[in-house]
Amino acid sequence: MTILLNADLHCHSVVSDGTLTPEQLAARAHANGVQLWALTDHDEIGGQRRAAAAAHALGLDYLSGVEISVSFADTTVHIVGLGFDMEDAQLAQGLQDTRGGRGERAQEIGRQLAQVGIKDAYEGALKYVGNPELISRTHFARHLVDSGVCRDTSEVFRRFLTEGHPGYVPHRWACLSDAVRWIREAGGMAVIAHPGRYRFTPTEEYALFSEFSQHGGGGVEVVTGSHMPSEYPIYAAMAQEFGLAASRGSDFHSPDESHTDLGALPDLPGQLTPVWELLEDRILRAPASPAAH
Repeated sequence: MTILLNADLHCHSVVSDGTLTPEQLAARAHANGVQLWALTDHDEIGGQRRAAAAAHALGLDYLSGVEISVSFADTTVHIVGLGFDMEDAQLAQGLQDTRGGRGERAQEIGRQLAQVGIKDAYEGALKYVGNPELISRTHFARHLVDSGVCRDTSEVFRRFLTEGHPGYVPHRWACLSDAVRWIREAGGMAVIAHPGRYRFTPTEEYALFSEFSQHGGGGVEVVTGSHMPSEYPIYAAMAQEFGLAASRGSDFHSPDESHTDLGALPDLPGQLTPVWELLEDRILRAPASPAAH
């Protein structure tokens, strides 16, 4: 393995809030030169077998993945799990418990939007949902764009779905320690996803990294489609300070919505240890590359 490996270890399919199937994502990753890929659907591992099979059919190495929603300092934080046992019962149960409540939350979002004149938003959002257990704000955003309420999903979030606006309904997710424990006990590595997105104060961010490390978390996303290039060195330094491996992932959701495509990120900074070097024995190797036939 090398730090220059084109690894994309964060993206989403229709199993959560993406618009492509696991098979379509595998094909897109392969076409874009990705060498090691992980599908990381929100709080759901139901697409893992399909993703691994599709990757292997293309000669693409694969790491199991998931993105778990946790509550920390009154903020929703995402923890990516990589290289875990897809059949682990404790992880599956924890994710099922975490998904619980999304339906009630979505109905309340619909009620709040109706109060500001946007009727039937819940029913509209359902039409975009591949997995009803995972209805999310993204599905509402797609409905509001397609129905002409907003120009794009960014405008939807700015006007309606973030704190202080109609349609924002908080949800209590898993706790940080549980998410890290589920991943570790399933044989995987826990990774802080896109830390630059959370708008923490420096003290809160330091607390997140400290607690994450104390619970056994092993990595942080440094180069991600959810970071500005100016943030790469900031989180490279945080990785070094806390002794964390570095991960790389586009956070790709859709060809029409994502500004960073699969496989299109720059390399990790050279002084860091890539997560895939520590997960070498967890990589599901493709049986053979099509080029070898």
